[in-house]
Amino acid sequence: MAVEDDGGRQRGVQMRYVGVGRLGSTGSGALGAAAGAALFGALLVGLLVLADLPSVVPLGYAVLSAVAFGMYGADKAAAQQGRRRTPESTLHLIGLAGGWPGALIARQLFRHKTVKQPFSTIFWGTAAINCGALACFWMVPTLSSLLAA
Repeated sequence: MAVEDDGGRQRGVQMRYVGVGRLGSTGSGALGAAAGAALFGALLVGLLVLADLPSVVPLGYAVLSAVAFGMYGADKAAAQQGRRRTPESTLHLIGLAGGWPGALIARQLFRHKTVKQPFSTIFWGTAAINCGALACFWMVPTLSSLLAA
Protein backbone atom coordinates (compact mmCIF):
# COMPACT_ATOMS: atom_id res chain seq x y z
CA MET A 1 0.00 0.00 0.00
CA ALA A 2 1.28 3.51 -0.74
CA VAL A 3 0.87 6.48 1.60
CA GLU A 4 2.12 10.06 1.51
CA ASP A 5 4.79 11.16 3.98
CA ASP A 6 5.13 14.66 5.52
CA GLY A 7 6.87 15.94 2.37
CA GLY A 8 4.04 14.85 0.08
CA ARG A 9 6.06 11.94 -1.35
CA GLN A 10 4.63 8.48 -1.71
CA ARG A 11 6.22 5.63 0.22
CA GLY A 12 5.38 1.97 0.53
CA VAL A 13 3.94 0.53 3.72
CA GLN A 14 3.54 -3.19 4.47
CA MET A 15 5.24 -4.11 1.20
CA ARG A 16 6.08 -7.66 0.18
CA TYR A 17 7.89 -9.16 -2.80
CA VAL A 18 5.55 -10.95 -5.18
CA GLY A 19 5.75 -14.71 -4.75
CA VAL A 20 7.44 -14.56 -1.36
CA GLY A 21 5.50 -15.93 1.57
CA ARG A 22 5.74 -14.69 5.10
CA LEU A 23 8.93 -15.43 7.01
CA GLY A 24 8.91 -18.92 8.41
CA SER A 25 6.37 -20.33 5.98
CA THR A 26 7.33 -23.72 4.62
CA GLY A 27 5.40 -23.46 1.35
CA SER A 28 6.47 -25.28 -1.77
CA GLY A 29 10.18 -25.08 -0.87
CA ALA A 30 9.85 -27.71 1.83
CA LEU A 31 7.62 -29.86 -0.36
CA GLY A 32 10.11 -29.64 -3.22
CA ALA A 33 12.98 -30.51 -0.87
CA ALA A 34 11.05 -33.48 0.52
CA ALA A 35 10.22 -34.62 -3.01
CA GLY A 36 13.88 -34.34 -4.02
CA ALA A 37 15.03 -36.30 -0.98
CA ALA A 38 12.32 -38.92 -1.57
CA LEU A 39 13.40 -39.26 -5.20
CA PHE A 40 16.99 -39.81 -4.09
CA GLY A 41 15.76 -42.36 -1.52
CA ALA A 42 13.82 -44.17 -4.25
CA LEU A 43 16.99 -44.26 -6.36
CA LEU A 44 18.87 -45.82 -3.44
CA VAL A 45 16.14 -48.43 -2.93
CA GLY A 46 16.17 -49.18 -6.66
CA LEU A 47 19.94 -49.66 -6.61
CA LEU A 48 19.57 -51.83 -3.51
CA VAL A 49 16.98 -54.09 -5.13
CA LEU A 50 18.15 -54.15 -8.74
CA ALA A 51 21.88 -53.58 -8.64
CA ASP A 52 23.30 -55.19 -5.51
CA LEU A 53 23.96 -51.98 -3.62
CA PRO A 54 24.97 -52.95 -0.07
CA SER A 55 22.10 -52.34 2.37
CA VAL A 56 24.40 -50.35 4.64
CA VAL A 57 24.50 -47.53 2.04
CA PRO A 58 20.80 -46.52 2.18
CA LEU A 59 20.87 -47.04 5.95
CA GLY A 60 23.89 -44.74 6.20
CA TYR A 61 22.14 -42.05 4.17
CA ALA A 62 19.06 -42.33 6.40
CA VAL A 63 21.07 -42.03 9.64
CA LEU A 64 23.25 -39.18 8.38
CA SER A 65 20.19 -37.37 7.02
CA ALA A 66 18.49 -37.61 10.40
CA VAL A 67 21.64 -36.28 12.09
CA ALA A 68 21.91 -33.42 9.58
CA PHE A 69 18.23 -32.55 10.02
CA GLY A 70 18.74 -32.34 13.79
CA MET A 71 21.90 -30.27 13.42
CA TYR A 72 20.20 -27.71 11.16
CA GLY A 73 17.24 -27.50 13.56
CA ALA A 74 19.54 -27.00 16.54
CA ASP A 75 21.57 -24.37 14.66
CA LYS A 76 18.42 -22.45 13.73
CA ALA A 77 17.26 -22.51 17.36
CA ALA A 78 20.70 -21.35 18.52
CA ALA A 79 20.62 -18.50 15.98
CA GLN A 80 17.21 -17.35 17.21
CA GLN A 81 18.26 -17.48 20.85
CA GLY A 82 21.71 -15.93 20.42
CA ARG A 83 23.51 -19.08 21.54
CA ARG A 84 26.68 -20.65 20.18
CA ARG A 85 26.22 -21.82 16.58
CA THR A 86 27.26 -24.93 14.69
CA PRO A 87 30.17 -24.07 12.37
CA GLU A 88 29.20 -24.00 8.70
CA SER A 89 32.09 -26.36 7.94
CA THR A 90 30.48 -28.96 10.23
CA LEU A 91 27.14 -28.61 8.46
CA HIS A 92 28.89 -29.03 5.11
CA LEU A 93 30.87 -32.04 6.34
CA ILE A 94 27.73 -33.91 7.44
CA GLY A 95 26.17 -33.14 4.06
CA LEU A 96 29.26 -34.34 2.21
CA ALA A 97 29.28 -37.56 4.24
CA GLY A 98 25.72 -38.35 3.07
CA GLY A 99 23.40 -36.25 5.19
CA TRP A 100 22.55 -33.80 2.42
CA PRO A 101 19.00 -35.16 1.82
CA GLY A 102 18.06 -34.45 5.45
CA ALA A 103 19.88 -31.12 5.32
CA LEU A 104 17.98 -30.22 2.16
CA ILE A 105 14.65 -30.75 3.89
CA ALA A 106 15.77 -29.01 7.08
CA ARG A 107 17.03 -25.93 5.20
CA GLN A 108 13.60 -25.39 3.69
CA LEU A 109 11.49 -26.48 6.65
CA PHE A 110 13.38 -24.31 9.16
CA ARG A 111 14.07 -21.56 6.59
CA HIS A 112 17.71 -21.78 7.62
CA LYS A 113 20.66 -20.86 5.39
CA THR A 114 18.51 -20.88 2.25
CA VAL A 115 19.61 -17.48 0.93
CA LYS A 116 23.11 -17.05 2.33
CA GLN A 117 25.90 -17.24 -0.22
CA PRO A 118 28.34 -18.92 -0.55
CA PHE A 119 26.68 -21.43 1.84
CA SER A 120 24.11 -22.52 -0.75
CA THR A 121 26.71 -22.97 -3.46
CA ILE A 122 28.94 -25.04 -1.17
CA PHE A 123 25.91 -27.04 0.01
CA TRP A 124 25.01 -28.04 -3.56
CA GLY A 125 28.67 -28.72 -4.31
CA THR A 126 28.92 -31.15 -1.40
CA ALA A 127 25.69 -32.86 -2.50
CA ALA A 128 27.06 -33.24 -6.04
CA ILE A 129 30.38 -34.60 -4.78
CA ASN A 130 28.55 -37.07 -2.56
CA CYS A 131 26.38 -38.25 -5.46
CA GLY A 132 29.47 -38.59 -7.66
CA ALA A 133 31.18 -40.67 -4.97
CA LEU A 134 28.09 -42.87 -4.70
CA ALA A 135 28.08 -43.34 -8.48
CA CYS A 136 31.77 -44.32 -8.41
CA PHE A 137 31.18 -46.66 -5.45
CA TRP A 138 28.43 -48.39 -7.40
CA MET A 139 29.95 -48.26 -10.89
CA VAL A 140 33.51 -49.48 -10.22
CA PRO A 141 32.54 -52.98 -8.96
CA THR A 142 29.84 -53.22 -11.63
CA LEU A 143 32.26 -52.31 -14.42
CA SER A 144 34.93 -54.61 -12.97
CA SER A 145 32.54 -57.57 -12.98
CA LEU A 146 31.44 -56.77 -16.54
CA LEU A 147 35.03 -56.56 -17.77
CA ALA A 148 35.99 -59.80 -16.02
CA ALA A 149 33.13 -61.72 -17.66
